[in-house]
Amino acid sequence: MIHIKSFVCNPYQENTYLLYDDAGITAIIDPGMYGQAEEKAVKTFIETRGLEPKLLLNTHCHVDHVLGNRYVYEQYGLLPQFHEGELPLLMEVQNYAPQMGIRYDISPIGETFLPKTGTIRFGDNELTLIFAPGHSPAHLCFYNAENGFLIGGDVLFRNSIGRTDLPGGNHQQLLASIKQQLYILPDDTVVYPGHGPETTIGYEKQTNPFIRG
Repeated sequence: MIHIKSFVCNPYQENTYLLYDDAGITAIIDPGMYGQAEEKAVKTFIETRGLEPKLLLNTHCHVDHVLGNRYVYEQYGLLPQFHEGELPLLMEVQNYAPQMGIRYDISPIGETFLPKTGTIRFGDNELTLIFAPGHSPAHLCFYNAENGFLIGGDVLFRNSIGRTDLPGGNHQQLLASIKQQLYILPDDTVVYPGHGPETTIGYEKQTNPFIRG
C-alpha cells in the first residue's frame, strides 16, 4: 500500500508530497520547501518514520514546485526527474525568483528525463506517467491505479484548473488534457493537486465550472 503525506510549503501554498510504502521506500514529488522550518518538517517526518527516499519527481518546473530540489539532492543524493520540455522553465527560475523576492538554491538537473508515457518505479510501487500540458509545456501527472490516486500537479484543482497565463501556458490545451487524459480515469480516483485540497475525478466531472465531464 502507498501512503501519502502532504506538506503545504512556500509563499505560494504549494503541496509537497511524500509517497511511501509499508517498507518505507519513498518518492518525493514537487518539493516546495522554502526555508529551514519547512525543510525540517519534511526531514523530521522522514527520519521519525524511518523512510528511505529513492525518487525525486517534478510534475513541472514552475518556481513553487522546485524550491526544495536542491535540499533533497543535498540530503538524499536524488536528482530531479521531469519531462525535458520543462527544462527551459527550470532554467528560468534562477532569473524569475529574485524578481519575486524569493531566495532560490539552484536546482540540479537530472541525468535522465521522463517520457510522455510509460511508468516509473520506487521499490515495488509503480506510477503511470500521464502527459498533461497546458499549465506548462510538458506537465506530467503520476497515477497509481492500484491505490486509486493521481498526483496532479497544477492541472486540475477542486472546482478549478491551473492558470494558463504563465509562459508556456495554453488554455485550450489544458482543457484538452483534462478531458482526454484525466477524465478518462475512474470516477473514484483521488486527485492530489499542487495547491488546495484533494478532490476526485468524478466530483470534478460533475461540478467543475471550467470543464465538465
